[in-house]
Amino acid sequence: MKIPEGVARQYRAASNLRARMQLHERFGVSAQPWMAWVMDQFALPAQARILEVGCGVGKLWQENAHRLPPGWDVTLTDQSAGMLAQAQANLAGAGHPFQFEQVDVQSLPYAGETFDAVVANHMLYHVPDLPAALGEIRRVLKPRGALIAATNGERHMVELHELVERFAPEVASHRWREAFSLETGLALLAPFFVDVEQRRYTGGLRVTEAEPLVAYIMSTELIPADQRSQLTRFFQAELDCSGGVIAFQQDTGLFRAVK
Repeated sequence: MKIPEGVARQYRAASNLRARMQLHERFGVSAQPWMAWVMDQFALPAQARILEVGCGVGKLWQENAHRLPPGWDVTLTDQSAGMLAQAQANLAGAGHPFQFEQVDVQSLPYAGETFDAVVANHMLYHVPDLPAALGEIRRVLKPRGALIAATNGERHMVELHELVERFAPEVASHRWREAFSLETGLALLAPFFVDVEQRRYTGGLRVTEAEPLVAYIMSTELIPADQRSQLTRFFQAELDCSGGVIAFQQDTGLFRAVK
């Protein structure tokens, strides 16, 4: 079963994902960057085989390249050929070998009990058949292997959602609720894993420019392209009314689920 066409279109190339990541990178106020925090949760030995599903542009590994033990054998996969090509380009000078494969997480082409860890960084909520994907992840994990599954909570960036709904009330029904979230993840993972732990990330955003907000929203394709200039004026007016800064909360984290 393939990713829905709307999602596939958004992630066919790296530009939409880049717009979303850049907003957090430029305006995040956490003491520790997200990607560094995720890597801290791995708790893997110096010799390990790791699979990332939905690797995007490889940012997790790019930002943590200096921390990777030489004994980590890392395979990066994505259903989007465009994303995978960008990840390969981004990691060409990382100083660590990676394997790259175009793969659907709902049907993994690997033998059972192959990997010590599987990483799914903000991607499981896009999967149409989540039980199939989780079953496949469990199958390829070694005994006591771990799934590191990052996602958002229902209050994540809620202030931005409210602003967009003021600009375009018709998008209120697209409230960006995620099928796999911090609220629902435990129940979804429990049938497949013996030990599931939730870990939350502490952070927030203080945004001082309109254009990065516009780029973020346009990347979701909720607002038609011909309304971009109006959206820019809307966000600029909000910034002017807020003293030049709009604060957003980050309600995000991950589950560490052990087979």
